[in-house]
Amino acid sequence: MKPVSELLAQQTHGTLWHIHPQDTVFEALQLLAEYEAGALMVMDGGRLVGVLSERDYTRKVALQGRSSHSTPVAEIMSCNVFTVTPGTDIRKCIALMKQRKVRHLPVVEGGTVLGMIAVRDLLDHLIAEQDSTIGQLETYIST
Repeated sequence: MKPVSELLAQQTHGTLWHIHPQDTVFEALQLLAEYEAGALMVMDGGRLVGVLSERDYTRKVALQGRSSHSTPVAEIMSCNVFTVTPGTDIRKCIALMKQRKVRHLPVVEGGTVLGMIAVRDLLDHLIAEQDSTIGQLETYIST
């Protein structure tokens, strides 16, 4: 199985989308919509301090009747962020996402944030890998 670094190299969209902890949730929602993403990394001075997901918004703002215009990202972001390294195996990422019930994993090496992968990235990779295997088997059988 491939390492995460290969997924990051194949991504055509930005993987360093982020917001600052003092920005409002509304600003974060605007970025999520613009990027068509489900989560943003929360960065403070180049350091990863959290992740803000659509799930955080729905559970910590919408369902609690808070205002997205006045609530800072820092108040609702997930601070206990699980990260992986570029060398982490894709299957280990899937297991971590399942175990921790998260859909996004920042990729960090030596304190430097390299990007973020989403469950959709992993599924796309697995589907492409299976399609390739099926094609090879069909070629083998037909020859």
